[in-house]
Amino acid sequence: MKKIILSILSLCVIISVSFIPGSKVQDPPFYMSNTRWADSVFKTLTPDERIAQLFMVAAYSNKDKTHVKEIKELVDTYKIGGLIFFQGGPVRQAIQANCYQSCSKVPLFMSMDAEWGLAMRLDSTTKFPRQMTLGAIQNDSLIYEMGVEIARQCKRLGMQINFAPVVDINNNPLNPVIGNRSFGEDKYNVTKKALMYMKGMQDNRVLANAKHFPGHGDTDSDSHKTLPTIKSSRARLDTLELYPFKELIAQGLGSMMVAHLSIPALDTTPNQASTLTKKIVTGLLKDTLAFKGLIFTDALNMRGVSKFYKPGEADLKALLAGNDVLLFAEDVPTAIIEIKKAIERGDISQEEIDKRCMKILLAKQWSGLDHYSKIKLKNLDADLNTAHADLINRKLTEASLTLLQNKNDIIPLQKLDSIKIASVSLGYKGLSIFQQTLSNYAPVKHFGVDKDAKQPAFDSILSKLKGYDPVIVHINNTNNKPDKDFGLTQPVAAMLKAILKEHKVILNVSANPYILAKLDSLELADAVLMSYEN
Repeated sequence: MKKIILSILSLCVIISVSFIPGSKVQDPPFYMSNTRWADSVFKTLTPDERIAQLFMVAAYSNKDKTHVKEIKELVDTYKIGGLIFFQGGPVRQAIQANCYQSCSKVPLFMSMDAEWGLAMRLDSTTKFPRQMTLGAIQNDSLIYEMGVEIARQCKRLGMQINFAPVVDINNNPLNPVIGNRSFGEDKYNVTKKALMYMKGMQDNRVLANAKHFPGHGDTDSDSHKTLPTIKSSRARLDTLELYPFKELIAQGLGSMMVAHLSIPALDTTPNQASTLTKKIVTGLLKDTLAFKGLIFTDALNMRGVSKFYKPGEADLKALLAGNDVLLFAEDVPTAIIEIKKAIERGDISQEEIDKRCMKILLAKQWSGLDHYSKIKLKNLDADLNTAHADLINRKLTEASLTLLQNKNDIIPLQKLDSIKIASVSLGYKGLSIFQQTLSNYAPVKHFGVDKDAKQPAFDSILSKLKGYDPVIVHINNTNNKPDKDFGLTQPVAAMLKAILKEHKVILNVSANPYILAKLDSLELADAVLMSYEN
């Protein structure tokens, strides 16, 4: 086990030493000399419509006509600024997006959480590796290529913003919400890879978004369900959590998402999320870090905020804190009323609203909405699922594979015609794709058992393995929940231990890498391959 941990640490060192922080601070890409379109659109907007441009609401292409009618009402009547799409399918989303754009006075921002591509939200699309898998890659140009391809797919589907990359440093293995969405625990590696992802998208006019400011990695609770607390000191935040954000800002980051966190080192107001805290959004992000890009709230329906504030009230507090865009607003009409009251009271000026509205319009112009055209439905599926996208996916997966242990150079296997190979799928009874692929190279006897099978099923396979060496064991059908041991069941762990004691074993772990800490006797394995995802 110690050797495996040292292998991982060595990989981190190799990746880290090649990072050289940028020295020249770049403005966000939408600060252009030609602002003609943004200026002209701004002049057509009433004060209320300028407020409405600050709202982006959730849209689903798998919901009924009632939902579509509600979104159209917000677009047509209230003139909201954009949508964030969630679950559905690409063709259905394209049809809806065309519909919503057709009834909007100003072209809408269309966006999505597409951290590992459109497949994070949509069926029938390419699923790229999650960021922790990408964290193992040493050729970061591949991540740039992925960013370029995801940007192409976003644009083909009429979207201008991808809420990615996640730049949280996952320094708490028990984190229930970030985990494998992070590039890892090393701040230099996280930063370097986030920069490549960001540049790949922004070089192709899709706005990147670094999240979740000022760092959601060291939490043991989920801000979708409650308000997590970050207990770090200000000094630790400055040197660790904030590091990736600072570097991305310096290299032209277009937008940022603020997390729903309680951070006593920055603000001690009880039950108030960082999203709603002026000391954090304006004081730290805008003033200290000099960020000029668009600032988005995390979803305002999440319990980290909605547990303590009513719809409308939370939106206003987020606006007063310094956010530009109010994401996933639950009650736009009420929020607009509350904001207008705040203007009348002098809590915020119309001039400040206008500045934020103008920033949004500049970003819309930069992203191509000044020349908006409908999404073409013809060949949409084929255009999204190309051979080039598959090739990038294959290259990323291949480059991420991490050989943690290889005694006597057992990998690659030699003299295949003279050895008797068995494979065991621990977690899934059926023939896995991994096992099917093994059979392309050599005769292999395959076995499989479900992770919750009864003991006799495990005993039966163990008895049938006699005479086979090596045994290729594949751990799969796991999950990303630390409180559930990442899907590792006690029978699976015991079976692995028993096989390790009796056979030469090549172990392939298709799971969250933190599962390694749950496995006993790994030092008995002849080889350990980390392949990260099921």
